[in-house]
Amino acid sequence: MLFIETDSPPPFYQEQLSPLKRKKLDQWFIGHRTQGYYLKRFAQFDQQGYLSPKWHWAAFFITLPWLLYRKRYMDALVYSVAGWSFIQLNIVIALVTFEFVAMPYIPDVYQMVTRIGIAAVIWLFWAFIVARWTDAYYYRMARREIADAINDHPRDEAAQQAHLRREGGVSLFGLGLGFGFFAFALMVINVQFLPIIAKQQENEVLFDAYDITKNAQNRVALIYQQTGECPTKLPLSTDAQQVRMHITTQVEGVSATDCAVVATVENAKFPIRYLNGQTLVFHHNPDSDSWNCISSLNKKQAPKRCMAN
Repeated sequence: MLFIETDSPPPFYQEQLSPLKRKKLDQWFIGHRTQGYYLKRFAQFDQQGYLSPKWHWAAFFITLPWLLYRKRYMDALVYSVAGWSFIQLNIVIALVTFEFVAMPYIPDVYQMVTRIGIAAVIWLFWAFIVARWTDAYYYRMARREIADAINDHPRDEAAQQAHLRREGGVSLFGLGLGFGFFAFALMVINVQFLPIIAKQQENEVLFDAYDITKNAQNRVALIYQQTGECPTKLPLSTDAQQVRMHITTQVEGVSATDCAVVATVENAKFPIRYLNGQTLVFHHNPDSDSWNCISSLNKKQAPKRCMAN
């Protein structure tokens, strides 16, 4: 699509056709869907005598479904394999280069957003290029199919019409197939790749939560040992906005305790929103005079020194 000739006259242009005959052939190839739009574009290319960039919104947002919708099946296959591979290669090269050159200067909290931003910019750049040349590409396809129809059936108008309707027009099945592929790709990302990102972020949040709560418990334990009372009014301030803590003498599900530090995870963002509301509890057992840790997290998520509740 990106390597389109700008020769004059355009490729496969049939100079012997009258304007009315050319328009009829174009209508057969385009079909009824958005026929007026493409007839206008084709007339512009015919009049100027060469191909030039325009703008095509559908190709910008949904290139693959549009190709399948317009029955460009082989081109859709090439685009989805070679085109996407080329884009991914560009993204990998850019990310690796940025990782070594500039990423050490980016704060950790912004690094993932920066990586996503770089990939998005490269993707949008290529989507922009494709959208600019899509009308010229479709015009070229129309002229090629019209040339084939005339060469194969020079005096049989019905056969020409059948050829152009078969090779052109639209396919709702192709459109559905394109969106189905998008849905499959999103499912793969959600199932295979998103958990990898989420696991790293989950470990960071839970490690910080455990570390902060453990330090608070050590402070509370020292006061309890000195006074013999649970300091329930002791303020537990923290710079970590993802952990909210308080001290209590009662914990749901724990019968033998007279003092506990309860930490609740909050403000966790996508893709680890499921951590919001999860708790870590360090509670004092008066019988054994020891502090134990329990958590509402499951066994895989809970810190090793904390029992899953």
